[in-house]
Amino acid sequence: MKNNLSNGTKLILVHPYIQKQGGSNRLWLLAFVSFLTLAFLATLIYTRDSTTAVVAAISPPLSRSVVRALVHYSSNSNNTHRMSYTDMNQISEALRQCSQPCNFLVFGLTHETLLWNALNHNGRTVFIDENRYYAAHIEEKYPEVEAYDVQYSTKLSEMPELIATIKEKAHNECRPVQNLLFSECKLGLNDLPNQLYEVDWDIILVDGPRGYWPEAPGRMAAIFTAAVLARSKDASSRNPKTHIFVHHFNMKVDRITSDEFLCRENLVKSKDLMGHFILERMESGSTKFCRSSTHTHSSPSSSAEDSSSSS
Repeated sequence: MKNNLSNGTKLILVHPYIQKQGGSNRLWLLAFVSFLTLAFLATLIYTRDSTTAVVAAISPPLSRSVVRALVHYSSNSNNTHRMSYTDMNQISEALRQCSQPCNFLVFGLTHETLLWNALNHNGRTVFIDENRYYAAHIEEKYPEVEAYDVQYSTKLSEMPELIATIKEKAHNECRPVQNLLFSECKLGLNDLPNQLYEVDWDIILVDGPRGYWPEAPGRMAAIFTAAVLARSKDASSRNPKTHIFVHHFNMKVDRITSDEFLCRENLVKSKDLMGHFILERMESGSTKFCRSSTHTHSSPSSSAEDSSSSS
C-alpha cells in the first residue's frame, strides 16, 4: 500500500502477513542450504571411502618375478633360524594362488614375518606369538604388522596325555567344529582377540611356539586351533578350503599332532621341513577329525622325548 506525503516522499507500508512470510522463507532457505551441505559432506566421505576400497580391491597381486626375488633374498639371509627356499616357496605359491583378499594367520613371529606380510600385501596377515614383549616390539618397529600375544598352558612333555584327553572329549568341548572363543578344551586357544574367530582364514602357518625341550609349550595347541578354525568356517564362506602349513614337520610331536587333528588324508605335500595340508569345512555336530582312524606315526608315548632332537 502506498501513501503520498506532503513533501512528495512515498512511504511504502508492508503488510504484516508479507513480513511473516519473508521470515518463514528465510528459515526454509536456511534449512535447505544446511541439508545440501550435509548431503555434500556425506557424499564426499562415502566417495573417499569407496575410492579407497576400490583402489585396494583392484591393486594387482605381486608378479611372480617379485615374489621369487623376495623369497630368494629372504632364504639367503645369514639368520641360522631362517626357513629354506623350498619351504618358503610352498607358502608363497599358496599366497599367490589365494583369492583376493587373502586371510593369512601365522603362529610365530620369525625371520620371515616381513616376507609374509609383504607377499600378502592385498590381504590381511595376522601373527600370534607367545612373547608379549616381542609382539609389542614388532608392532612398534613395523606398524604395518598386526601381531598379538597368546599364553600357552601346555608343555611338550604332556603331549601324550593331551591327545588322549582330546579323543575322550571329541564329542563335547574338544569337538572339531566349534567356536573356540567359548571352548574349554585345553588345546583350544580361546584368548585371541574376539574378531579373529570370525575370520575365514584361507592359509594358516604353524611356525611357533617353541617346542625344542620338554618344558617348552610345543605346537600342539596351535595345530589343534588351526584344525578347528579350518573346519568351523561358515557355510557361506567364499572358500570352504584352508591351506595349513606346519613348519618343522620332521619333529615327531608336530607330526603326531598333525596326524591326529589335520589328518594324513589331508596331507598334500611333505618336503624338507614343511607339511602342507588342505582341510575343508565340516558340518556342525561332527565329532571326528579324521575320516580314517589309521595313522602311520609311532605311538605318542614313545615319541615325545624324541622331539627335541630336531629344531
